[in-house]
Order: sequence, then C-alpha cells, then structure tokens
Amino acid sequence: MTTMAERDVRIYEVGPRDGLQNEATPIPTEAKLRFVELLADAGLREIEATSFVSPRAVPQLADADDLMSALERRHGVRYPVLVPNERGLQRAEAAGVDAVCVFTAASEAFTRANINMTVAESIDAFRPVVARAREAGWWSRGYVSTAFGCPYQGLVGEAAVVGVGLQLLELGVEELSIGDTIGVATPGDVRRVVGALLDAGIPPGTLAMHFHDTRGTALANVSAALDLGIRCFDASTGGTGGCPYAPGAAGNLATEDLVYLLDREGLTHGVDLDAVVVAAHHVSETLGRPLTTKVGQAGGWRVP
Repeated sequence: MTTMAERDVRIYEVGPRDGLQNEATPIPTEAKLRFVELLADAGLREIEATSFVSPRAVPQLADADDLMSALERRHGVRYPVLVPNERGLQRAEAAGVDAVCVFTAASEAFTRANINMTVAESIDAFRPVVARAREAGWWSRGYVSTAFGCPYQGLVGEAAVVGVGLQLLELGVEELSIGDTIGVATPGDVRRVVGALLDAGIPPGTLAMHFHDTRGTALANVSAALDLGIRCFDASTGGTGGCPYAPGAAGNLATEDLVYLLDREGLTHGVDLDAVVVAAHHVSETLGRPLTTKVGQAGGWRVP
C-alpha cells in the first residue's frame, strides 16, 4: 500500500458502500464489482466496498457476502467494510475481510433514529467487532456521524464529538472519520470541531473528514481541514450518497471534485482524475441519471 511518505493526502473512497446504499433500484453485483475495479484502476487505495448490515435494513447491500467473495483484491488496496454487530462480523469474517468500520453518532437523537440504540449502546455493540479486528490484525475505523448538526437535534456541540471519538479510540479503532452527515458545516465549524479534537490530544493523523456537499461547502471545508493538518478525506465517486435518516442530505463530496482541488493545490494523492471520471460515468450509467458533480460535467483542466 502506498505510504503517507509518498503522498500528501489520503483519499478514502466510500462510493461503493455509502454512495450506493440508499439507491432504491437494485444494482447488479456485477456493476458494483466493475465500479470497485474502476476505482482501483484510478489509483484509489482505500475503497469501502460494502456493509454487512441486515439485508432488511439496507436491501441495496444485501449482496455483501457475494460481492466480497467475488471481489478480486489487488495488492496494495484496502477494501474496508461496515460491520455493525457480531452477526455482521461473522458474515464479514466468512467473506475474508481484513478491514472493518463501525458507525455511531455524536447525536443521541440520530443514533436512536438510525440504529435504535443510544450512543453508549452502539459502542457496546462494537466492542466485540473491534476486539476481533485487533486480535486478527485487521485495520479498523470508527465513524462519528452528525458531528456538525443533526436533523432531529439541531446543533451538535464539539464536546459530544470529542467524547464519542475518545470512546471509539479506547475501543481500539485506528482511525476516526468525522462526518457532516447533513451537510451543514462551514469552515468555521470545521475549525471549531477539529480544533476541539486536536485539543483533546487526538493526533491529526488519526482523523479523517467525511463531508457532504448538501449546501455546497464541502471543498471549502476540505481546505479548512487541510490548514489544520488533516490529511485524509472521504469521498464518493460520482457524488452519490446520502442518509435515509437525515432528511435533505444530498450526496457526499465527489471524489472527482476533491481530486481536482488537490491537484490544483499541488498535493500528491496517487489518484488519476481522468480515470476517476470514467468511474463516475460508470456509476451514472448504472443508476440511469446524469452526473451532477462539477468536474464530472466539466472535466479537468490542463493549463496550455
């Protein structure tokens, strides 16, 4: 796997999981596998492939077992999967995974709506998942959603984000992804929340940012996070995604838009923009709707 010494920024691709999970029309497993293949072709080295949640809860990802079994895993590419509990862990382990993610929120109201648990109960459910990951030598990540605002609660204080993040780190996850689930954050909010996390002693290398572009501020928020020393960003090729429990939450930050920004800022990341756009068009054709991302429509720009 490419090391951080060889690049300035990590791009963590969430399109196959977070980008597709809420699509109502069933997507063939073959189309998902092709999507993952195109992402790897583009140079993405962390591709969140699917989720081992209940098929009843997320029908679109009911093929997780088949997808992971059929996936041709490339050397140097990590394929994390979301694992919510011990039952999901059993399925994931049978499919041969070696990287897992757990998911909670900084908002009690959102956690109840999303997984019908309190934050504390969700963390207890993750204990055996993270413990098994550590025992097996798997990489692990913890998501802290609604870190900037909740559709039910409103503003979420930075102390709540820090508290949940510290609990996940105590469980043993290697990375925290801090999520703007409903896309309300501005650069000032990023400085407030990330500043609190850093002040709590959490190293910037342990943090990733997960921005939604609901209100058009995702790239501005990336710039603010870069200034604070954050070097990992989640993104979804084609800008797909959203959350069924977050009314009004549009798609994730588009990978192609992020890559363009990083390229123009002279930051290395190992991802080829033209190849990402090819993957974005594959998603667009699979879903049967045109691309709405800025770079997906306009393409990149090479200075004459």
